[in-house]
This record gives sequence, structure tokens and C-alpha cells, in this order.
Amino acid sequence: MSEHLIEDLVADSVVVLDGHAGEGDPRVRDWFAALYDFESGHDCSFTRFRVMDVLLRRGYTYRFPLDRHPDHSARPDHFAARTEFTALREFDEDAPGFAGYDSWLQDGYVDPPWLYCDAGTDLWHRMVTAGDLTGPAAAPLRRTRLVEVVREIAVAAEEHQDRELIGLWYAFGCEALIGTALDVAELAEMPAVQDLRAIVRRTDALPAAQESPCGCPIEAAADEDLEAWWWRL
Repeated sequence: MSEHLIEDLVADSVVVLDGHAGEGDPRVRDWFAALYDFESGHDCSFTRFRVMDVLLRRGYTYRFPLDRHPDHSARPDHFAARTEFTALREFDEDAPGFAGYDSWLQDGYVDPPWLYCDAGTDLWHRMVTAGDLTGPAAAPLRRTRLVEVVREIAVAAEEHQDRELIGLWYAFGCEALIGTALDVAELAEMPAVQDLRAIVRRTDALPAAQESPCGCPIEAAADEDLEAWWWRL
């Protein structure tokens, strides 16, 4: 599977969603959170800066002068030493509870002279508590299923007849977009799934899905019945 394709897909989807949703729509940053959570499950590079202007404007990412970090006054030399892009979480691989590097963005990241934090992270919570983020910026993220975000992407992409974008997302299959906890009947009744499949049919995006390197072949699926149904439009 092409990780660069996933990086491009997420960045393109952020742009599409930004152009589709009205200004101030609070769902947008929840959609972005779901997209970056999906991206983090793959061996992808850090891609936020491709679309940072969108992330800042939509309130998914927040930017401050570096000296606004809650720990800056106690550790000025530590922050002064950050002269290039750096994630601020520190890890101790020998600690008993070390669980890997998945949380590397939780304490924010620096791209001098700016400090950044994403909504819902540990640093974001600290900035909210300190009163540096208020109003809508302090509202918690609402967990959103990836398939619901993909439905919104497909709605926006259909307006531009972007079959490739629709097909690339559909190609991941129901296990990646939804999970395997449902049976076919439950899957077929999900409004987001119904809407997505209708858009795939209307735009004739299935060939693009079938050609995608991210496609999930039926024979490799964890639940063949679900995946077989997914590909049978």
C-alpha cells in the first residue's frame, strides 16, 4: 500500500472538506481529527504543514509564540534549543510503562518561532485549562466515524465530479472505514454507507476504487461476506 498516496489523500480531503463546509461549521475539526487518526495508523510522514492554513482557520490546530507554552518559564533553555521542527513529547524507552511513540504529538510541536497544538491533545487541554483557548476553541472534539467523514468527502467531490477521490476512499473497504463488528444487514442500513454507495454509483467511481493500490481484495478480507457486499454495487 502506498503511504504517499494516503498522505496525499488526507491532504486533498482536508482541502475538499474546507471548501465544502460553511464557515464556522463545528464538525470540520472533528472530521480532520478522524482523518489524521486514520493517517496515523499508517507509516506516513508528518503532513500537517501541507494544509496548515486550513487547520488553523478551522480550529483544528492552534498556534502560539513559543513562550506561551505552560512550561516555558520553568525551562527557557529547553525551548530556546528548539531551532527546527520538533515534537515536544519526551520518551523514556526504558520506563516500565513505555508503550511506543504513538503519542508523540500530545505535548505539541515547534516550528520556530511558533508553538503548535492540535485539538484534543494533552497540550490543548492544558491551554484550555490555562484560559489560552476559550469559546469554540475550548470545545472538546466529538468522535466521528471515518465512514461519516468519507461520506462528506464524497458529497463534496461529487460536486466537482472527482471520481478518483471518491474511488480512492471507497477502495479501503468496509473493514478500514467501519470495522467488522457489523453484519451485512446492519452495514446496509447505515445512512453514511447508503449515501456513500449511492455517490459511487452516480459518479461511476467503482473502477477507480478497483484500480487503487489501497484496495482491499475480497480474498484478503477478514470478513469475506462484508467485503463481497461492499464491492457489489
